[in-house]
Amino acid sequence: MIQASLLKKQRILLSTLLALITITTVISMGLGDAPLSYDRLIPTLLGHGTFKEEFVLFSIRLPRIIITLLAGMALSLSGAILQGITRNDLADPGIIGINSGAGVAISIFFLFLPIEAGSFVYMLPLVAFFGAFLTACLIYVFSYNRNTGLQPVKLVLVGIGFSMALSGAMIVLISSAEREKVDFIAKWLAGNIWGTDWPFIWALLPWLAILIPVTLYKANSLNLLGLSEPVAVGAGVSIEKERIILLLIAVALAASAVSVTGGITFIGLMAPHIAKALVGPRNQLFIPLAILIGGWLLLFADMIGRNLIEPNGIPTGIIVALIGAPYFIYLLLKK
Repeated sequence: MIQASLLKKQRILLSTLLALITITTVISMGLGDAPLSYDRLIPTLLGHGTFKEEFVLFSIRLPRIIITLLAGMALSLSGAILQGITRNDLADPGIIGINSGAGVAISIFFLFLPIEAGSFVYMLPLVAFFGAFLTACLIYVFSYNRNTGLQPVKLVLVGIGFSMALSGAMIVLISSAEREKVDFIAKWLAGNIWGTDWPFIWALLPWLAILIPVTLYKANSLNLLGLSEPVAVGAGVSIEKERIILLLIAVALAASAVSVTGGITFIGLMAPHIAKALVGPRNQLFIPLAILIGGWLLLFADMIGRNLIEPNGIPTGIIVALIGAPYFIYLLLKK
């Protein structure tokens, strides 16, 4: 049974994070190449703005803000699941190669297969999922020992190896491609959020709408998987079955996010750790916080990145890496 004081603390933190996301969203709406006056935001949102104000807000700013928020949520939840099923605090979809697997699949699809404008947006998450799933299966196989089961440390090391190899494969793939397509893949590698239109939101939103409730339903299984295998088996958990289901969920979340944001790393590492530090390791408590923290982190990094240097800014993935890489080294030394 969860203590009432912890539940109260969680509710306060959830309210604080929602307020923080709202403030960051409002600030982000007004910043950019075509700045909007903050006293004009509410009239514009209500449909009383000029053509320019409505175009900037509804066609440029809002879609990017929503995409960034959703992608951050998906990546943080994916990281929380991976850390739970591997019992490794360093697991992250970007670090262990899942994002790179999705990137290779997207590169092959974009460079070599015929693309239809109407279905391109909705095909991307499926293509990314296929590449990420295949990569996750290979990492799992190489990290698994018949006698000792899944080896958490080995999984991270194998994943880092796959990530480097797949990133190299992407560079090989684009070496002989057309200039425009090379530019797209290069931006994807840097974590430049490119899916900034409403159809990309409708392509990403169903994955989150389905997989977040499923993950929260599986929270108790994640709690047990975080313990030793004999304890989990004694509690009646089918370890391999639950791991595979949760791994599929983590892969789907990461793939759907990076298909529209590019190679974003470290969000799935940082957000769960911050949430655990606030309310403890119980998944029912920290996962909702981790989802909001991940969304806010990516939203904040994107706001900083696109306004730091004119005119094109810095890719969001680079800003996140500047924050996340030192944090990863700190965790590596600590663990």
